[in-house]
Amino acid sequence: MTSNLDLKDMAHRALLEAGFTPDFEPASLSQLSAIPNTLPAAPAIKDLRSLLWSSIDNTESMDLDQIEYAEKLLDGNARVLVGIADVDAYVPKGSPLDVHASNNTTSVYTGIVTFPMLPEKLSNSTSSLLPGHDKLAVVVDMVLDSDGQLVKTNVYRALVRNYAKLAYSSIGKWFEGGAKENELPLPTPVPKLAEQLLLQKQESELLHDLRMKAGALNVETIEATPVAVNGKVVDITTVDHNEARDLVENLMVTTNSAIADMLDQKGTYSLRRIVRKPKRWPRIVELAKDLGETLPDEPDPIALSDFLKKRKLAAPDHFADLSLSVIKLLGPGEYVVVKAGEQHEGHFGLAVHDYTHSTAPNRRFPDLVTQRLLKAVMDGKECPYSEEELSAIATHCTEMAAAANKVERFMRKAAAAQLLSSRVGEVFKAIVTGVKEEGVYVRISKPSAEGQLVKNQAGVDVGDKINVRLLSTNAAKGYIDFQKI
Repeated sequence: MTSNLDLKDMAHRALLEAGFTPDFEPASLSQLSAIPNTLPAAPAIKDLRSLLWSSIDNTESMDLDQIEYAEKLLDGNARVLVGIADVDAYVPKGSPLDVHASNNTTSVYTGIVTFPMLPEKLSNSTSSLLPGHDKLAVVVDMVLDSDGQLVKTNVYRALVRNYAKLAYSSIGKWFEGGAKENELPLPTPVPKLAEQLLLQKQESELLHDLRMKAGALNVETIEATPVAVNGKVVDITTVDHNEARDLVENLMVTTNSAIADMLDQKGTYSLRRIVRKPKRWPRIVELAKDLGETLPDEPDPIALSDFLKKRKLAAPDHFADLSLSVIKLLGPGEYVVVKAGEQHEGHFGLAVHDYTHSTAPNRRFPDLVTQRLLKAVMDGKECPYSEEELSAIATHCTEMAAAANKVERFMRKAAAAQLLSSRVGEVFKAIVTGVKEEGVYVRISKPSAEGQLVKNQAGVDVGDKINVRLLSTNAAKGYIDFQKI
């Protein structure tokens, strides 16, 4: 019976089958126990604890990778600082914890249980930028002009202190409700924090406008998370996008671009995150045509961005479905090694040419590698990795990111199958999310769940909206089977 399934055990087995090491080795745990409670020594460190740093993340998140601060300058420019957890200070290259992280490359979030890339004692405490504690950070210090253009970037080590751990959901509502200082959702008031957040939001909006003009895709993704009580799935919740998420996303994209550009200017290697021009562009053109819009025959991020803006205004209730179709058709991202001055495709979805992953070293191995590349530049040392090492890391990280996505999808399906097991025979509205050799896949929205179309699937394509009947579920295999009606 599905009700007797141990979903945590299923998640553990799924990770093993996907090539992950879900449990930490004795050598890693030995290294962890030897990490002192005191801050490790760091060269050329700045004391920035007096700045009003804050973080915005998911309510339950404890592995805080970044904090933010902004200020206006006398010349009319703005200074935006992003502090990134100095994970490398605790996890040296080649150490047991580093070997474990390099094998898994990412934390895996199954919804039922999280398998962290680094032990929670480290990622949720020692290296996490939790409030009320002095912490080591690598600070990306950026100067933006009045239009949001990046004027100058500096990177250095610093001692920081987070003064407020904020949540996307509550800060998003606060922004939407008028952002009044006396209504800021905090257990204890923090003087001038409201003013600080509004300044961050102002700079974030300038950065967002620049990205949109360049052709960044303003899409909305649906994050579905199982809710379990006593090991049984009772609901699947979805996360709404809001202005707090936009704020962090815009600052992080700018930070990642600034770091990629800085490494390039310093003449060293970098690990880039790219999304190539979509091979299924003709299908995107076809979707636009069905909605009365025209896109060029060749992939054009600015034209696609303009199309998505128009559709969000014209049909906001259906925009998430359109976004999902476009994201599926764009294809996955990948990691590549780039030498200084070398040309590459860039990130089609973000409309940026220089882009790396650097702002989540507690959760992603490429970010930890990039942190080491940055430190080598700061210290005037040789690159800590050879080109061959970086190429192998890039390939492995791409493979494991895909494997993590597969595990997370499987566990969402297993949870959804358990939840839907009593609703076999019911009819749902669905959108086609994938058409592959092995099958056709659809997503229903209430509850949010993805399954396979096993009957009457001929002639459908990504983005089609259809009605489906639930034929069967198998939580143990993560199967949810539908029939088009």
